[in-house]
Amino acid sequence: MAGATTAQRGGPGAARKGSGSAKPPKSSKGSGPRGPGVRLRRGPALALLAVAVLLLGAGVTWVLYGSSWLRVEKVSADGTEVLTSEQVVAAAAVPLGAPLVSVDTDEIAARLRGRLPRIDSVDVVRAWPHGIGLKVTERKPVLLVKKGAEFVEVDASGVRFDTVAKAPGGVPVLELDAERSPSGRRFDEDRLLHEAVRIAGGLPAPVAKETLQVKVRSYDSVVLELSKGRTVVWGSAELGEAKGRALTALLKAAPKADHFDVSVPTAPSVSGS
Repeated sequence: MAGATTAQRGGPGAARKGSGSAKPPKSSKGSGPRGPGVRLRRGPALALLAVAVLLLGAGVTWVLYGSSWLRVEKVSADGTEVLTSEQVVAAAAVPLGAPLVSVDTDEIAARLRGRLPRIDSVDVVRAWPHGIGLKVTERKPVLLVKKGAEFVEVDASGVRFDTVAKAPGGVPVLELDAERSPSGRRFDEDRLLHEAVRIAGGLPAPVAKETLQVKVRSYDSVVLELSKGRTVVWGSAELGEAKGRALTALLKAAPKADHFDVSVPTAPSVSGS
Protein backbone atom coordinates (compact mmCIF):
# COMPACT_ATOMS: atom_id res chain seq x y z
CA MET A 1 0.00 0.00 0.00
CA ALA A 2 2.82 2.36 0.86
CA GLY A 3 4.45 1.71 -2.53
CA ALA A 4 1.20 2.40 -4.32
CA THR A 5 0.72 5.64 -2.38
CA THR A 6 4.23 6.79 -3.29
CA ALA A 7 3.62 6.01 -6.97
CA GLN A 8 0.35 7.88 -6.90
CA ARG A 9 2.02 10.91 -5.32
CA GLY A 10 4.89 10.79 -7.72
CA GLY A 11 2.64 10.47 -10.76
CA PRO A 12 0.97 13.89 -10.64
CA GLY A 13 4.23 15.54 -9.48
CA ALA A 14 6.11 14.03 -12.32
CA ALA A 15 3.45 15.15 -14.75
CA ARG A 16 3.57 18.70 -13.43
CA LYS A 17 7.40 18.74 -13.69
CA GLY A 18 7.31 17.42 -17.23
CA SER A 19 4.65 19.91 -18.28
CA GLY A 20 6.78 22.74 -16.84
CA SER A 21 9.85 21.71 -18.88
CA ALA A 22 7.79 21.80 -22.08
CA LYS A 23 7.41 25.63 -21.95
CA PRO A 24 8.86 27.40 -25.02
CA PRO A 25 12.25 29.13 -24.57
CA LYS A 26 12.23 32.82 -23.78
CA SER A 27 14.08 33.65 -26.98
CA SER A 28 11.37 32.13 -29.18
CA LYS A 29 8.67 33.70 -27.05
CA GLY A 30 10.00 37.18 -27.59
CA SER A 31 11.04 36.85 -31.28
CA GLY A 32 7.50 36.89 -32.56
CA PRO A 33 6.42 40.34 -31.30
CA ARG A 34 9.82 42.04 -31.90
CA GLY A 35 10.44 40.79 -35.49
CA PRO A 36 7.69 42.85 -37.23
CA GLY A 37 8.56 45.87 -35.11
CA VAL A 38 12.15 45.92 -36.38
CA ARG A 39 11.04 45.64 -40.01
CA LEU A 40 8.61 48.53 -39.53
CA ARG A 41 11.36 50.79 -38.15
CA ARG A 42 13.93 49.84 -40.84
CA GLY A 43 11.73 51.02 -43.72
CA PRO A 44 11.66 54.75 -42.79
CA ALA A 45 15.39 54.69 -41.99
CA LEU A 46 16.27 53.35 -45.45
CA ALA A 47 14.00 55.90 -47.06
CA LEU A 48 15.70 58.74 -45.20
CA LEU A 49 19.12 57.37 -46.19
CA ALA A 50 18.10 57.20 -49.85
CA VAL A 51 16.85 60.78 -49.77
CA ALA A 52 20.10 61.92 -48.14
CA VAL A 53 22.17 60.17 -50.84
CA LEU A 54 20.09 61.76 -53.60
CA LEU A 55 20.44 65.21 -52.06
CA LEU A 56 24.20 64.73 -51.66
CA GLY A 57 24.54 63.60 -55.29
CA ALA A 58 22.49 66.56 -56.50
CA GLY A 59 24.64 68.91 -54.43
CA VAL A 60 27.91 67.50 -55.79
CA THR A 61 26.58 67.67 -59.36
CA TRP A 62 25.56 71.28 -58.90
CA VAL A 63 28.95 72.22 -57.44
CA LEU A 64 30.81 70.54 -60.33
CA TYR A 65 28.59 71.66 -63.21
CA GLY A 66 26.21 74.39 -62.10
CA SER A 67 28.13 76.60 -59.71
CA SER A 68 30.80 79.19 -60.54
CA TRP A 69 33.27 77.71 -58.07
CA LEU A 70 34.99 75.10 -60.25
CA ARG A 71 35.21 76.68 -63.68
CA VAL A 72 38.16 77.22 -66.04
CA GLU A 73 39.68 80.64 -65.41
CA LYS A 74 43.35 80.11 -66.29
CA VAL A 75 45.36 78.06 -68.82
CA SER A 76 49.14 77.69 -68.49
CA ALA A 77 51.79 75.94 -70.59
CA ASP A 78 55.33 74.82 -69.77
CA GLY A 79 58.07 72.68 -71.32
CA THR A 80 58.33 74.81 -74.47
CA GLU A 81 61.69 75.51 -76.09
CA VAL A 82 61.13 76.83 -79.60
CA LEU A 83 57.41 77.43 -79.23
CA THR A 84 56.12 80.03 -76.80
CA SER A 85 53.63 79.44 -74.01
CA GLU A 86 51.28 81.91 -75.71
CA GLN A 87 51.33 79.87 -78.94
CA VAL A 88 50.51 76.69 -77.08
CA VAL A 89 47.68 78.25 -75.05
CA ALA A 90 46.15 79.81 -78.16
CA ALA A 91 46.31 76.55 -80.13
CA ALA A 92 44.80 74.58 -77.23
CA ALA A 93 41.63 76.71 -77.35
CA VAL A 94 40.51 75.65 -73.88
CA PRO A 95 36.94 76.95 -73.28
CA LEU A 96 37.23 79.52 -70.49
CA GLY A 97 34.30 79.55 -68.12
CA ALA A 98 33.44 75.91 -68.78
CA PRO A 99 33.05 73.53 -65.81
CA LEU A 100 36.51 72.19 -65.07
CA VAL A 101 35.23 68.64 -64.73
CA SER A 102 33.70 68.68 -68.23
CA VAL A 103 36.88 69.69 -70.09
CA ASP A 104 37.90 66.96 -72.56
CA THR A 105 41.66 66.68 -71.98
CA ASP A 106 42.18 64.11 -74.75
CA GLU A 107 40.51 66.39 -77.29
CA ILE A 108 42.73 69.30 -76.25
CA ALA A 109 45.88 67.16 -76.59
CA ALA A 110 44.84 65.97 -80.06
CA ARG A 111 44.06 69.54 -81.12
CA LEU A 112 47.50 70.73 -80.00
CA ARG A 113 49.36 67.98 -81.86
CA GLY A 114 47.33 68.70 -84.99
CA ARG A 115 47.84 72.47 -84.94
CA LEU A 116 51.45 72.47 -83.76
CA PRO A 117 53.36 69.54 -85.36
CA ARG A 118 56.45 70.53 -83.37
CA ILE A 119 54.72 69.11 -80.30
CA ASP A 120 55.68 65.48 -79.82
CA SER A 121 53.51 64.88 -76.75
CA VAL A 122 51.44 66.93 -74.33
CA ASP A 123 49.95 66.14 -70.95
CA VAL A 124 46.74 68.09 -70.23
CA VAL A 125 45.96 68.21 -66.51
CA ARG A 126 43.25 69.82 -64.39
CA ALA A 127 44.69 72.21 -61.80
CA TRP A 128 41.85 72.47 -59.32
CA PRO A 129 39.95 74.61 -58.66
CA HIS A 130 40.24 76.90 -61.72
CA GLY A 131 43.12 75.91 -64.01
CA ILE A 132 44.23 73.75 -66.94
CA GLY A 133 47.93 72.91 -67.27
CA LEU A 134 49.61 71.98 -70.57
CA LYS A 135 52.92 70.10 -70.17
CA VAL A 136 54.56 70.06 -73.60
CA THR A 137 57.40 67.98 -75.04
CA GLU A 138 58.69 69.32 -78.35
CA ARG A 139 60.21 67.31 -81.17
CA LYS A 140 63.96 67.77 -81.56
CA PRO A 141 65.53 67.88 -85.03
CA VAL A 142 68.37 65.47 -85.71
CA LEU A 143 68.68 66.29 -89.41
CA LEU A 144 67.85 69.18 -91.76
CA VAL A 145 66.70 68.78 -95.36
CA LYS A 146 67.42 71.77 -97.61
CA LYS A 147 64.32 73.11 -99.34
CA GLY A 148 65.14 76.15 -101.43
CA ALA A 149 66.35 78.82 -99.03
CA GLU A 150 64.72 77.09 -96.07
CA PHE A 151 65.31 73.98 -94.01
CA VAL A 152 62.90 71.15 -93.12
CA GLU A 153 63.45 69.79 -89.62
CA VAL A 154 63.33 66.00 -89.21
CA ASP A 155 63.21 64.25 -85.84
CA ALA A 156 64.68 60.89 -84.81
CA SER A 157 61.50 59.11 -85.91
CA GLY A 158 61.80 60.51 -89.43
CA VAL A 159 58.91 62.96 -88.95
CA ARG A 160 59.27 66.20 -90.93
CA PHE A 161 57.63 68.55 -88.48
CA ASP A 162 58.58 72.13 -89.40
CA THR A 163 60.20 74.38 -91.99
CA VAL A 164 62.50 77.14 -90.75
CA ALA A 165 64.31 79.98 -92.50
CA LYS A 166 67.49 79.57 -90.46
CA ALA A 167 69.24 76.31 -89.69
CA PRO A 168 69.36 75.64 -85.94
CA GLY A 169 72.85 75.17 -84.55
CA GLY A 170 74.20 71.71 -83.87
CA VAL A 171 71.93 69.97 -86.42
CA PRO A 172 73.57 68.51 -89.57
CA VAL A 173 72.24 69.15 -93.06
CA LEU A 174 71.49 66.21 -95.36
CA GLU A 175 73.24 66.12 -98.71
CA LEU A 176 71.62 63.41 -100.80
CA ASP A 177 73.21 62.43 -104.10
CA ALA A 178 72.15 58.92 -104.98
CA GLU A 179 71.33 59.34 -108.67
CA ARG A 180 74.39 57.40 -109.82
CA SER A 181 74.28 54.87 -107.01
CA PRO A 182 74.00 51.23 -108.15
CA SER A 183 71.60 50.66 -105.25
CA GLY A 184 69.34 53.54 -106.34
CA ARG A 185 66.62 51.24 -107.64
CA ARG A 186 66.44 49.32 -104.39
CA PHE A 187 66.84 52.27 -102.02
CA ASP A 188 64.87 55.34 -103.08
CA GLU A 189 65.29 58.81 -101.57
CA ASP A 190 62.80 58.18 -98.76
CA ARG A 191 64.66 55.04 -97.72
CA LEU A 192 68.01 56.81 -97.87
CA LEU A 193 66.60 59.69 -95.84
CA HIS A 194 65.46 57.15 -93.24
CA GLU A 195 68.99 55.70 -93.10
CA ALA A 196 70.48 59.18 -92.72
CA VAL A 197 68.08 59.91 -89.86
CA ARG A 198 69.10 56.67 -88.15
CA ILE A 199 72.74 57.71 -88.35
CA ALA A 200 72.24 61.32 -87.26
CA GLY A 201 69.84 60.39 -84.46
CA GLY A 202 72.25 57.81 -83.05
CA LEU A 203 75.38 59.95 -82.97
CA PRO A 204 76.94 60.54 -79.55
CA ALA A 205 76.16 64.07 -78.35
CA PRO A 206 79.77 65.37 -78.66
CA VAL A 207 79.97 64.06 -82.24
CA ALA A 208 76.53 65.36 -83.19
CA LYS A 209 77.52 68.90 -82.16
CA GLU A 210 80.56 68.73 -84.46
CA THR A 211 78.68 67.27 -87.45
CA LEU A 212 77.83 69.78 -90.17
CA GLN A 213 76.64 67.51 -92.98
CA VAL A 214 75.51 63.94 -93.59
CA LYS A 215 76.41 63.04 -97.18
CA VAL A 216 74.57 60.04 -98.59
CA ARG A 217 75.71 58.52 -101.87
CA SER A 218 74.15 55.10 -101.40
CA TYR A 219 72.83 52.79 -98.71
CA ASP A 220 76.33 51.81 -97.59
CA SER A 221 78.19 54.99 -98.54
CA VAL A 222 77.57 57.69 -95.94
CA VAL A 223 80.15 60.32 -95.04
CA LEU A 224 79.99 62.80 -92.16
CA GLU A 225 81.46 66.28 -92.58
CA LEU A 226 82.66 67.59 -89.22
CA SER A 227 83.83 71.03 -88.21
CA LYS A 228 87.45 72.09 -88.96
CA GLY A 229 87.34 70.30 -92.31
CA ARG A 230 87.33 66.80 -90.85
CA THR A 231 85.58 63.89 -92.61
CA VAL A 232 84.32 60.53 -91.37
CA VAL A 233 83.65 57.51 -93.55
CA TRP A 234 80.63 55.98 -91.84
CA GLY A 235 79.46 53.35 -94.31
CA SER A 236 75.92 52.11 -93.72
CA ALA A 237 73.58 52.76 -90.81
CA GLU A 238 74.30 49.33 -89.37
CA LEU A 239 76.29 49.02 -86.11
CA GLY A 240 75.74 52.72 -85.43
CA GLU A 241 76.36 52.48 -81.69
CA ALA A 242 79.70 50.71 -82.14
CA LYS A 243 80.75 53.22 -84.83
CA GLY A 244 79.87 56.10 -82.53
CA ARG A 245 82.04 54.69 -79.75
CA ALA A 246 84.93 54.10 -82.16
CA LEU A 247 84.71 57.63 -83.57
CA THR A 248 84.56 59.19 -80.11
CA ALA A 249 87.72 57.34 -79.14
CA LEU A 250 89.52 58.37 -82.35
CA LEU A 251 88.63 62.04 -81.92
CA LYS A 252 90.16 61.98 -78.45
CA ALA A 253 93.22 59.97 -79.47
CA ALA A 254 93.99 61.98 -82.63
CA PRO A 255 92.56 65.49 -82.17
CA LYS A 256 94.59 66.88 -85.10
CA ALA A 257 93.57 64.23 -87.62
CA ASP A 258 91.33 65.22 -90.52
CA HIS A 259 90.12 61.85 -91.84
CA PHE A 260 88.49 59.00 -89.93
CA ASP A 261 87.07 55.69 -91.08
CA VAL A 262 84.70 53.76 -88.82
CA SER A 263 82.85 51.83 -91.52
CA VAL A 264 84.27 48.71 -89.87
CA PRO A 265 84.06 49.67 -86.18
CA THR A 266 86.25 46.78 -85.04
CA ALA A 267 89.10 48.10 -87.24
CA PRO A 268 88.77 51.91 -87.35
CA SER A 269 91.45 54.04 -88.92
CA VAL A 270 92.65 57.63 -88.86
CA SER A 271 94.88 59.69 -91.14
CA GLY A 272 96.20 63.21 -91.59
CA SER A 273 97.40 63.59 -88.02
